Amino acid sequence: MYLQLTDEKLIGLLRKNDPLALETLFNRYYKQLCQFCAVYTKDYEAAEEIIADLFIKVWDGRHDTAILNIKNYLFISARNLSINYTQKKKDPVDSIEDISFQNHLFEDGSTPFRILSGRESVSGILRLIDTLPERQREILLMSRIDHIDKSKISEILGISIRTVETTLYQSIKELRRMLKDSTNLKSNS
Repeated sequence: MYLQLTDEKLIGLLRKNDPLALETLFNRYYKQLCQFCAVYTKDYEAAEEIIADLFIKVWDGRHDTAILNIKNYLFISARNLSINYTQKKKDPVDSIEDISFQNHLFEDGSTPFRILSGRESVSGILRLIDTLPERQREILLMSRIDHIDKSKISEILGISIRTVETTLYQSIKELRRMLKDSTNLKSNS
């Protein structure tokens, strides 16, 4: 019975202390929220913990909130909690480097200079990505770093696939422009 209920009806039941309403919302959004959260945390276990805590907060605040759209509320809260987590952790976003690459550093004839140059390039690109507007950065990282397809990004963020494509195009275009500008600055120095 609960599976057919809309989010709005489930929120109404939640306010009336119905734990099955919370369980239904949990089952409906948990996996998507964990995947979304992991884009920010780069740690699926941390994402699961963040989302579990989020649902506890929803239960604890069920009488005090005036949530109109639970899906938006959950995803915005998950994003904010994930950002808070990463800021507290203070780990740089250096997860682009492949662990298997690190394990076999010198097997392909790489020199320490080449490896350092490559790391500097990756680090520079990540710094440029961090300067993109939040939505562009979010979609670019989800698409290019985490290899999430456009339809899944659309579903996670609650936007159309066309918006995902347009935003991705804009972010790549802007990143190319910034890379070109930084290359021109280095060559003029």
